[in-house]
Amino acid sequence: MQTAIPCTVMRGGTSKGLYFRVEDLPSDAATRDKVLLAAMGSPDVRQIDGMGGAHPLTSKIAIVAPPSHPDADVDYLFLQAVVDEPRIDTSQNCGNLLAGIGPFAIENGMVAAKDGVTDVRIHMLNTKSIAVASIQTPGGVVEYQGDARIDGVPGTAAPIPIDFLDVAGSSCGALLPTGNAIDVVHGVELTCIDNGMPVVVMRAKDFGKTGYETPEALESDTALKARVEAIRLKVGPMMNLGDVTKKTIPKMCLVAPAQHGGAISTRNFIPHRVHEAIGVFGAVSVATACVLPGSVAASVAGIADPANVKNLDIEHPTGFFTVSMDVSLEGGNVQVRRAALLRTARKLMRGEVYVPASVWGGR
Repeated sequence: MQTAIPCTVMRGGTSKGLYFRVEDLPSDAATRDKVLLAAMGSPDVRQIDGMGGAHPLTSKIAIVAPPSHPDADVDYLFLQAVVDEPRIDTSQNCGNLLAGIGPFAIENGMVAAKDGVTDVRIHMLNTKSIAVASIQTPGGVVEYQGDARIDGVPGTAAPIPIDFLDVAGSSCGALLPTGNAIDVVHGVELTCIDNGMPVVVMRAKDFGKTGYETPEALESDTALKARVEAIRLKVGPMMNLGDVTKKTIPKMCLVAPAQHGGAISTRNFIPHRVHEAIGVFGAVSVATACVLPGSVAASVAGIADPANVKNLDIEHPTGFFTVSMDVSLEGGNVQVRRAALLRTARKLMRGEVYVPASVWGGR
């Protein structure tokens, strides 16, 4: 016997995952996590007995619920299914799967569509913050086709602009959780920052790297990975994240001067694999660091007038990510008034995902 659970598979940004309505899953978190692990096929490096794609970027889950916030249309809970461990992680947000929340909510009758563009206000439960996604809905129907292109995804699709409201310090309690623009850990200068995603920014050259290596080359360097992980474990408590041994945050970002006209070049450990691109909130945090006086990123980016920057192109292994920003600089401090970016999404499959009845017998 198996239990059938309504589910939609969507690409959101440069990630892919399973989208569920909250009422279709167990209300008990422990049972829910067992169900989601079974649906994904974890733990198994190939996830061969589930829907996961054997990589953190394709082992993601979104749960959508009626709003618990007075200024939101829906709630969004992001869960990361660890590929090779029986573990669901809720410690971070995901701005890529976020791109699919608006279309999913509209198509599941949770938000009424307008003729033209429908703004969906999304309460991101992981970080207790609000994002506003603008969904193309001509004739009141979600449009997936369009001319918008994002690096890391082939072809084009309908644009989904997303504005982030008050995400600074959403996981760590402050934009600079240590109170410093630069800290030194294990002899390495770094900047700890949280503008939607806790990120540790470090110069690639301090690890003997150019910062332009392929993800595969960095992942194969066991000495580098061990050094980066040692720093991550040390800075976790410094960033008010506690013991991060079993957490997927903070992300670790090696930076170098831009190669293709952008603000800065990045290579991102997420945290044990190297991202083929860069996460949405990771890009926002790195972009913020680029305009933060005294930070590691600012020293590498060398932006002449950060207060007047409107758009920053964050380079990554497969292209670049444009972050639109409105910041003010007062007394050397940065206040982020607005951060926005462009994503796309596409519905890939809608139906039912099956899990063994021994895991959950259903409602």
